[in-house]
Amino acid sequence: MRLMYTAHLLVGFISCLGARAAIKPFTINLCSSRMLELADQAQLPVDEEYSGLGGSLGIDLDVLKSLKDQWTTSFSWAAEQAALNKHPQYTTTIENLTVHFVHERSHDPDAIPLILIHGWPGSFAELIPLVDPLVAAAKTSKGTPVSFHVVIPSLPGFAFSSAPPANWTLDDTARIFNTLMTDILGYGTYAVHGTDWGSFIGYSMYDNYNKTVRAAHLLEIPFLPLSPDQFPKYNITLDEEEQFQEDLALAFQATGSGYAVEQSTKPNTIGLALYDNPVGQLAWIGEKYIEWSDPRAGTAPSILTHNHILLEVSLYYMTKSFVSSVFTYAQNPTLIKPSYAKARTDAPMLFSSFKYNYGFWTKEVVSWVGNLVLYNYHDFGGHFPALDNPPALVDDLREIGNYWSG
Repeated sequence: MRLMYTAHLLVGFISCLGARAAIKPFTINLCSSRMLELADQAQLPVDEEYSGLGGSLGIDLDVLKSLKDQWTTSFSWAAEQAALNKHPQYTTTIENLTVHFVHERSHDPDAIPLILIHGWPGSFAELIPLVDPLVAAAKTSKGTPVSFHVVIPSLPGFAFSSAPPANWTLDDTARIFNTLMTDILGYGTYAVHGTDWGSFIGYSMYDNYNKTVRAAHLLEIPFLPLSPDQFPKYNITLDEEEQFQEDLALAFQATGSGYAVEQSTKPNTIGLALYDNPVGQLAWIGEKYIEWSDPRAGTAPSILTHNHILLEVSLYYMTKSFVSSVFTYAQNPTLIKPSYAKARTDAPMLFSSFKYNYGFWTKEVVSWVGNLVLYNYHDFGGHFPALDNPPALVDDLREIGNYWSG
């Protein structure tokens, strides 16, 4: 019976695709031989130029050597590619852009459509661990049955989505992702989740497409965090956990954001310098995964290992998307707003705060910009919770079911 129902869903979905737009099934088929040959040939220093720094001024040499050695000896692109290809993938054309996406439907016809949006230096692969638990039948903390039809697009200029025009903004991405969910896939209403740039895109969708986006779950918001001297002005007192997050955010602003300056002002320089340099991309991207994650990454519940870092860098290199991905920063110089404003919607907004995420907004601040119904803090996890603490993120996403009215 279940097989018949699954077949019915598949036939109905394909029929819907044919009626709505030219949607093509997509299978990843990349060859890693040249990438790994170049990585193997790359010469790294025998010793640190300045010893004792660790990762305080950039990626540690020994860490980079370890990543490079794993990449060229035990990492299997074939195995990673096969694992990704287990999830149904498609491409379509929206506003002359090729848009790549994963689309996996629940067996529950009442499941909530949910688009998951990644950022930089992530990709759709960062969010794949969420798919199986989200499409499965489950219950919220209040006992409400919940499951999801999951859509994970690649941002324009990332992985298998084509690069957008030079003047493209994240608001433009929000528009075509709304088109993907409604006109292409036929969902009248849906929920959105975003991380990193995906949070900014998700908030734009929440604000601008309030008839179709009927719930949002975010990890960041596109507004400048309060400075320490502003908290007293708004009668906000930080507890010990919040003070830790605030201190981490201030340290990031002071010493961790140099990459953003480069990518915002001279993306072509760093992009071309690393374009055909797999170990260079590994150093540039790998440092972020290591620095922005929980120090306990790789221990349960985290599944963020060096192997996943190698998977992400492999996708950037082999899809030749590094240049277009870093251009996102230059294309959006004013996206983080200095003044807070409420989104033009009554749809519920949920927010998850993870201890080691470098962006920090208190519950009070998040409530200023949307209809905040849930704010959860987690003491394990960082900037990549789909990898760093997937069970907590899945539980928080399921809470959408408590507020969903479609």
